Amino acid sequence: MVLDAWRKIKQNSIAPVYLVYGTEAFLINETKTLVLNQVLNEEEMEFNFAVYDLEETPIEAAIEDAETFPFLGERKVIFLHNPAFLTAEKSKAKVDHNLPRFEAYLQQPAPYTVMVLSAPYEKLDERKKITKELKRKAEVVEAKKLNEHELKNWVKNQVKSRGFEIEDDAIERLLTLVGTNMYMISSELEKFALYAAEEKRIDHSLVEKLAAKSLEQNIFTLIEKVVQRRLDEALRLYYDLLKQNEEPIKILALLAGQFRLIYQVKELSRRGYGQQQIAGSLKTHPFRVKLALGQAAGFTDEELVHLIGLLADADYKMKTGGMNKSLLIEMLLFRLKK
Repeated sequence: MVLDAWRKIKQNSIAPVYLVYGTEAFLINETKTLVLNQVLNEEEMEFNFAVYDLEETPIEAAIEDAETFPFLGERKVIFLHNPAFLTAEKSKAKVDHNLPRFEAYLQQPAPYTVMVLSAPYEKLDERKKITKELKRKAEVVEAKKLNEHELKNWVKNQVKSRGFEIEDDAIERLLTLVGTNMYMISSELEKFALYAAEEKRIDHSLVEKLAAKSLEQNIFTLIEKVVQRRLDEALRLYYDLLKQNEEPIKILALLAGQFRLIYQVKELSRRGYGQQQIAGSLKTHPFRVKLALGQAAGFTDEELVHLIGLLADADYKMKTGGMNKSLLIEMLLFRLKK
């Protein structure tokens, strides 16, 4: 688990080779930053830190660097980006890698070098010899999207590391308002910390007051108003989005996407799927599934099918007709209430 790997790094238990793979960019970058800051000080980074893009540079060049003694320091750090040879994908890069040379390095890595392979891929090709060897010899950190429990624990740890406390309902509200993008959450926590510098505590009201709502969250709230049949509030929110120069076609696309998600989670839930299973099947975050399940209770299957049809019709008219786009969504919201 990535949080366990971070804990070991902070305790200065550093492996000679790391394989960090997955699609959660924040976790990949955070792992690399932790390793770099733990191994080298600011002065050493100028001479003993190197980055190689394996779509442009053969891996043997990076290995040669790794086996070269550090300059004016005891250790060096090398980042290797985009090791496409670990996947089943055909690489666009025209670079031949000497993989037997890499396999030999893994058997006896340089004791003064920390090598980090950054692989932003959902899956690795487990059939390949190099993948098997790397997984045996390296410290493997899977940078996959955190589930709800892990995400909440991460928020708590982020707040604690800043010397603050955060209430459980404040975390829940933060994820509801901001979403699950870890970069956005981290940015919001920095803002909260500045505002609550004296109290050292982040509560629900502070999150409600300061959190910047994403467009996706505003769409979620708009749908909540539709679920509650509060058309006046839904329209007011829509007009606010227009004042913020949000494009009607983008608003419509997000509305359609959320209603499709509501329909899908409702159907999968009826089939007996759990929250995690639904998230895996639809390739979306479990927290989004949780919220969509809550909204699904406000619609019958027939209503959802009808609403999705209205959205598809509006999309067609918006892309092919001459009707005012903002007015088209306004009329759509009136029809969604029925």
